[in-house]
Amino acid sequence: MSDKAKRGGWRTNKWIRAAIPALLLHCSIGTVYCWSIFSSEIGEHIGFSKGACEWAFSLAIFFLGMSAAFLGNIVEKDIHKSSLIAAITFALGMAGTGFFIWFGGKNPGSVVALLGIYLCYGLIMGIGLGTGYLSPVKTLMLWFRDRKGLATGLAVAGFGAAKAIASPIMSWMLENLGEGGIYKMFFILAAVYFVMMFVGHLLLKKPDDWHEPQGDEKKPSIMQVLKTRPLTNYVGIWLMFYLNITCGLAFISQEKYIIKCLGLGAFVGIICTFSAIFNAGGRLGYSAWADKMRDRNTIYKLIFIVSIVLSVVVILTGGIANANGNIVLTVLVIALIMMVNAGYGGGFSNVPTLLSDHYGMSSISAIHGITLSAWAFAGLTGNQLASFIVSRVGETVEINGEMVNPTGYQTVLYVVAALYVVALLISLFLVRRPKEQVEE
Repeated sequence: MSDKAKRGGWRTNKWIRAAIPALLLHCSIGTVYCWSIFSSEIGEHIGFSKGACEWAFSLAIFFLGMSAAFLGNIVEKDIHKSSLIAAITFALGMAGTGFFIWFGGKNPGSVVALLGIYLCYGLIMGIGLGTGYLSPVKTLMLWFRDRKGLATGLAVAGFGAAKAIASPIMSWMLENLGEGGIYKMFFILAAVYFVMMFVGHLLLKKPDDWHEPQGDEKKPSIMQVLKTRPLTNYVGIWLMFYLNITCGLAFISQEKYIIKCLGLGAFVGIICTFSAIFNAGGRLGYSAWADKMRDRNTIYKLIFIVSIVLSVVVILTGGIANANGNIVLTVLVIALIMMVNAGYGGGFSNVPTLLSDHYGMSSISAIHGITLSAWAFAGLTGNQLASFIVSRVGETVEINGEMVNPTGYQTVLYVVAALYVVALLISLFLVRRPKEQVEE
């Protein structure tokens, strides 16, 4: 270690300057996935249906991907500016959501309140989500060059684990803040998350030995970088990422209803908590495992093969419809739920490192940002695809006092399995193996 590094102390510590700020940022913005905890309460408070309010979450995911795509160059040039934008917009979006929930409570059925929630939770928070998600990723890969997958997996696992951490806290707040607890919760969380993200913003720093190219003439455009490999290679990565998210969202969105089909309605909360743990574990585990592989695309092949095999087994046995009272089928369906969650999370954590292996580090934030547009479109199609199928196939029946549609969920699984097959074919034939790791 150099004398300068020794004198720098914490200023040159990769955990303090990269890992901790990444977790502060991702554990804050990852709470967007807590939407289901309070979406019904929002609808009841402002006088709208839960379905009308659901678009706020879909818009948040859409603008996460689109802001990452369009603001990737800002992240590339200045992580301090981008992380500050993330802290301000995410906290402002939460506070604004709280204000319009309060306003909707005073004026039930007000379209202004509903549109205000769309604007704040969807657009403004979405910008914070996209810039906050991207800001620490390149920095982590620069500090942990030998274990890039482990580093990015740690941060992205924070995004996935945020729901498991924050959900019980939010539930407690809703029960104990009294009248108007729903909007009070948003005001409190806006302040807490701003402090967490602002501290992350202050700590985040690239290594001293990394220097971004200065001037546009010295740095190739994104398209020039992508053209260093066949364009079909990048298209394959984008489609593979999109299909994995779409399949994950389609299946996970029906998760609690599938659990009820198993006759385990009383254990929905416990099983969903374990699935969230698998989601976070897949983000860390798959990406750390990929560090030991010559080609990180192998991880995607494994994710798709495991998902296809379990899906086909559940389809052939009619597991979702027939598992009630059958221990073997119940175990198979729960195994499918856990592995889809793990693969969904692992798909996220391996994207930036896969891209860096193919296209190098110089423009990785911008390329990763563009790739996250797949998340934006999957956020609009995954849940809606499953809802469309369930509403039109099968019929609602009662299982142990729960109203469910086993045939509808089984049909969703047919579609999801087919899409996983398409994703596997793309992984096998479109995404090429890097001849050698691109110079950093």
